[in-house]
Amino acid sequence: MLEARHLRVLRAVAATGSFSAAGRELGCTQPAVSQQMKALEASVGTPLLVRTSRGMRLTQAGEALVRHAGTILAGLTAAEEEVAAIAGLRAGRVRLTSFPSGSSTLVPPALAALRAAHPGTRVSLEEAEPPRSVELLREGDCDVALAFRYEDASSAEEWDDLVVRPLLTDRLVGLVPEGHRLARAKAVAIGELADEPWIAGCPRCRGQLVRVCESAGFTPRIDFATDGYPAVVGLVGAGLGVAVLPQLAIESVRPRGVRTVALEPAVRREVVALTLPDLAQVPAVAATLEELVRAGAR
Repeated sequence: MLEARHLRVLRAVAATGSFSAAGRELGCTQPAVSQQMKALEASVGTPLLVRTSRGMRLTQAGEALVRHAGTILAGLTAAEEEVAAIAGLRAGRVRLTSFPSGSSTLVPPALAALRAAHPGTRVSLEEAEPPRSVELLREGDCDVALAFRYEDASSAEEWDDLVVRPLLTDRLVGLVPEGHRLARAKAVAIGELADEPWIAGCPRCRGQLVRVCESAGFTPRIDFATDGYPAVVGLVGAGLGVAVLPQLAIESVRPRGVRTVALEPAVRREVVALTLPDLAQVPAVAATLEELVRAGAR
């Protein structure tokens, strides 16, 4: 196994022609140079230097090693500088995955703050709903995943192997057309909407809607289903039905022709940023998590 310190000593001996001169150049003693050269020759298994009346002479193996030493040491120096830049947040890359309403509300201010503080750190963004976003994290295809789970979910243990940074608690709200009979109500029991046509969102939100309605004693008649929050708002605004959306989703679109009403009993979801334990120690990932936490607290 070659060691960088041994290669540096070999180059100094080759350049100066003696152990004592190499020691002066490197700031160490002649015996220390001799000891390191012996260690290097033992490592490669062949003599590298021959003593002559004119000083030290490289063997053929020594010449070959000196020829490669420059490239090896330059590569190590470049690697050290790159790692130091990443550790000091002068460089680095973070792959972020987020669900759409998080992408439009939490991610922009977090990444803007991260870029202002650490302009050398690059962040890429891909959208995916949980549980797919969490799968991407575990599969190594992203470094940070924004995800959510509902308070009454039975899978509270699904993140036990991950680092979980809570961002906010997001409350679900009812969405009705402006002219709806309940448009002026401050709060609505979800059972009051039992006979309405429903517009459902993403598959996970759709499943949560069905569970909440069934707990109130009815099964919703879902006329439309779409993964796009603007489409949900547009369909409700056109008077085609009612919907339940997270408050975060309402903030990410311009609700026209609709009214939001509080739901009773309250239905909430926990929004978090997730990463793997080892990745949490990476400076760029840690900085991204901190900015997401700040964005969630605003």
